[in-house]
Amino acid sequence: MTVLILDNPELLARAAIEAGLAMPALDADGSPRKPHRLRFHYGFNKHRLDDQDQAILRQHADYLRHNPGVKVRIHGHADNFGVGEYNHFLSRLRAGSAAKVLIREGVRESQILVSGWGSERPLARPEDHAANRRLELEYLTMEMAQAL
Repeated sequence: MTVLILDNPELLARAAIEAGLAMPALDADGSPRKPHRLRFHYGFNKHRLDDQDQAILRQHADYLRHNPGVKVRIHGHADNFGVGEYNHFLSRLRAGSAAKVLIREGVRESQILVSGWGSERPLARPEDHAANRRLELEYLTMEMAQAL
């Protein structure tokens, strides 16, 4: 077996992207840049993200650790199947599960706000169940966070 060692960051990044690995973007000073993806979707009656989504959530954690003045609100949502109380519970469970991942990755609890909306705020038509089973991250400025 031949092992190729690359020390060219551009080639390493290109190889990682071609292999399907999520690479965190870095600013000029080497600190992590906020990931672009702010929305995650779930399967029916699920509250845990798949491995690829968790990797992106860990990139958000890296960004938050390097920016302790930034806060994030995690919005959990559900589709309109079932009883409203259960949908609220499931949406809070989704948001809480994501918050636990961020905290486990070293983000301070004071940087995280959690909201569970149930099926009250559909992204798409209520019939588009898969689109409405989601989690959204909203980054807050210090002024917005203090007002909340």
